Amino acid sequence: MRFVLYLLMMIAVALGVGFGLSYYALTDGRLFGVAQVGPWHAWPDVGSSAPNPYTRGHLARTAALELGQAEGLQFTATVDSDGEPLTRNCGYRIDGKTPLATFWTLVAVDEAGINIAAPDVAPAMHSNAIARAPDGSIIINVGTRLLPQNWLELTGEGPFKLVLTLYDTAAFSGFSSDASMPSIVRRDCA
Repeated sequence: MRFVLYLLMMIAVALGVGFGLSYYALTDGRLFGVAQVGPWHAWPDVGSSAPNPYTRGHLARTAALELGQAEGLQFTATVDSDGEPLTRNCGYRIDGKTPLATFWTLVAVDEAGINIAAPDVAPAMHSNAIARAPDGSIIINVGTRLLPQNWLELTGEGPFKLVLTLYDTAAFSGFSSDASMPSIVRRDCA
């Protein structure tokens, strides 16, 4: 009887650990195929002809139409540079340089992936439509309240994520020496 009880406990532990690690690999994946640069993370194998098994699992789980490896790379941030979750009751400043790319877009989406830009404004920031600092760096303010300079106005309440899509980029390909990503700094909160 004791043997059967131990056997059932070992099976339960094995199933719990196995399914738990599988779920972690497909949702968070930081240890299994995600490239993390500050608060930004990306799945660099998404557009390759033979992605690793974790990337294939992630693609099957999200069912999203992704860019090919030669087309670009998408970075997502759900936390600021201090590790605090992004929330719409706070304002944020995106500051720094992006990796070398022909074009990039920055969009804010909710947890369901729906764009949360305010109505009657541009739904995304574009690299060709922003004012830059003299050194080429960007400063973009993100929030629900009016902020100076480049501003991505949001609407609603609750958590959100920022999606930075780099088109025609050499990031993570070995050809680019510029692997820096802009920081996300929390400003005032309501």
